[in-house]
Amino acid sequence: MIPGMGAVATTFVAGVEAIRKGLAKPIGSLTQMGTVRLGKRTDGRSPKIKEFVPLAGLDDLVFTGWDIFEDNMYEAASKAGVLDSRLLDQLKPFLASITPRPAVFDHNYVKKIDGPNVKKGKTKMDLAEQIRDDIRDFQKTSGASRLITMWCGSTESYIEPTVAHQSVKAFEKALRDNDEMIAPSMVYAYASLMEGVPFANGAPNLTVDLPVMLELSRKNEAPICGKDFKTGQTLMKTVLAPAFKARLLGLSGWYSTNILGNRDGEVLDDPGSFKTKEESKLGVLEHILQPALYPELYGNIFHKVRINYYPPRGDNKEGWDNIDIFGWLGYPMQIKVDFLCRDSILAAPIVLDLVLLMDLAKRCAALRGLGIQEWLSFYFKSPMTAPGLYPEHDLFIQSMKLKNTLRHLKGEEMITHLGLEYYD
Repeated sequence: MIPGMGAVATTFVAGVEAIRKGLAKPIGSLTQMGTVRLGKRTDGRSPKIKEFVPLAGLDDLVFTGWDIFEDNMYEAASKAGVLDSRLLDQLKPFLASITPRPAVFDHNYVKKIDGPNVKKGKTKMDLAEQIRDDIRDFQKTSGASRLITMWCGSTESYIEPTVAHQSVKAFEKALRDNDEMIAPSMVYAYASLMEGVPFANGAPNLTVDLPVMLELSRKNEAPICGKDFKTGQTLMKTVLAPAFKARLLGLSGWYSTNILGNRDGEVLDDPGSFKTKEESKLGVLEHILQPALYPELYGNIFHKVRINYYPPRGDNKEGWDNIDIFGWLGYPMQIKVDFLCRDSILAAPIVLDLVLLMDLAKRCAALRGLGIQEWLSFYFKSPMTAPGLYPEHDLFIQSMKLKNTLRHLKGEEMITHLGLEYYD
């Protein structure tokens, strides 16, 4: 179930159907193409992840979603312009059959777009109940035995937690009172968790990163994770910054700018929505480089992030980075990165992996009662953690955490890479 049937959602759904038809490969998907090493390097045991843990198969997936526009998934995918029309035409009957349910929308939270396909209600609690009705209806009509909600909607304007977000009781009162601090994404999250449905947040919105949502998640054993899919420029940061730290190379500045022209770019042209995204992107370097521990190397970094809406680029985002580092005796050096990427092509396999791994978490007694699934930090720019715990942003630590969690679930030995046993 996908709130926001735009470029990312349609690229994901069309991709799954293309793979099911044998028209494409699931490149970029850890669950479909990745392996997990078991035991010693000399044991030669590296099964595919989908064969190691009991993941749902691609043929088991069915889809629905909500959107403020009335286009079915074929029409929405055609307008998004991510996928070749020749591929979409081969998938047209399937994609055209998926039509959006009316969405919960508040123009105050997303100022740059508007649409006609929206729900009406006297209170935000009314809207939440309508989403809950949609969830029950989809499960009944689709025949799905289990559900996942995957937020692929727009970045909402920046807000900070208030009293309304601190408990279920306070939040439900705020819903009935139409509290302006309850964003649309929170309405979807509340409705999903009340129905016992796991919720993953692909945008930098607060959404489930709130005490009320953690309370509901644990109470109803509906896992949560987020936030903000790690696709382009931040993916590169979580690769390069750990290398600088590992080699103790200093960093004096990191200037990042992006140009993109899809709906995401249009939404982020609003200062409020950009502020939400900026907060998500800026936290990466501080948590990886730990300036308090290494003040001489990372205590005075100038870090700037810019996002520019440029319609001709469409979904083909360009992320440009100028990185000023210094090495032995303080001598300066520079690195420049120009990543001409395809935003939704990078995001779609993340959506697939999260759907399958969140479903696994829901079925696993060791995970479903935890609430936050920190082991899925690998997929996010701003990973959720237990209150008071700093997040791990290093991509390689995140990868190890994810695979060790899978090993743990199956009773396999953790991999530490110590390796002394090979030299006994």
